[in-house]
Order: sequence, then structure tokens, then C-alpha cells
Amino acid sequence: MPARISAPLFVAVSVMTVVVAASNYLVQLPINDWLTWGALTYPVAFLVTDVTNRVHGPARARMVVYAGFTCAVLLSFLLASPRIALASGTAFLCAQLLDVLVFNRLRDRVWWMPPFVSTVLGSIVDTSLFFSLAFAGKDLPWVTWALGDFGVKLAMGLVLVAPFRALVSLMLASTPSQATR
Repeated sequence: MPARISAPLFVAVSVMTVVVAASNYLVQLPINDWLTWGALTYPVAFLVTDVTNRVHGPARARMVVYAGFTCAVLLSFLLASPRIALASGTAFLCAQLLDVLVFNRLRDRVWWMPPFVSTVLGSIVDTSLFFSLAFAGKDLPWVTWALGDFGVKLAMGLVLVAPFRALVSLMLASTPSQATR
């Protein structure tokens, strides 16, 4: 019999699904020659993974990644082209699993280091895989979009460190028995 998913993990999977599906739709809408709207929403996926990792541990974070991946890719086929949905799924899975691994290896360091470093490394993988798989060979400024996207992911990685701290504190205060650190 499959294990029941707790309410906090259900929320994490739901948020992950919405963020990734929305980002896959929004990446098709350029803001300018170097940025798409998806760059502004996708970094929240790293926040979800990192908060889950800190509060529930790496096994639960991977569960959120796998469940979010499945739901988001299926939904993305309705919101985006098949090429974007497949590119997103590939990039998402590789980047988020790397994020979980790096975060867990750094979890005993100063509080801001695991989420920031894992987000930066995950963003490098996500950006390079996604944009090359989704847009290479098309007559679009995809390299410029990738550079703009990566710049926004770095900025958002910095901005989302404060919400990471607040969410972790809030969640640990409400469920201390499940805390892993």
C-alpha cells in the first residue's frame, strides 16, 4: 500500500507543479530580447525544493521533485509545445536532483549557503539544458534568453534566501518532530 503524503508535502508538490507549468507557459512570452516571463517564476521551484529538504530531509525533497516533475510535465503538454514540455522536464529533473544533492552536502554550513549554492548550480544545469533543448536550431535569440534567464535566476536566488529562512522557521515551529535541521 502506498504511503500517504502529508499535508505539507502535498502543498509542496502542488506549488512545484503550478510553478513549473506556469513557467513553461511563460517562457514562450518574451519580455524583451534577453528575457522571458518564465525567468521570473521558475526560481521558486528551487525554493520549494530547498525548504522541503531543510524541513523534511533529502528523501522527501526528492519525492517532491519526482511528483512535481510528473504533474508539471503532464500539465505542460497542455500549456506549452511538446518540445518545451520535454526540455523542461529534462532540465527540471536534472537541476532539481542536483539541487537536493548539493543542498544536503552543505546542510551543516551557515544557513544561507545550502539554498544559495544549490540554487546557483541547479540554475546553471537547468538553464543550459532547457534553452538548448527547447530552442536550439530555431530562429530565436535563445542564447541571449538563456543568459538573461540565468542572470535572473542568480538574482532570485539571492532574493529568495530571506523567504527560505522565514518559511523554514515557520515550518519547523509548527512541526518540530519532523524537522531534520
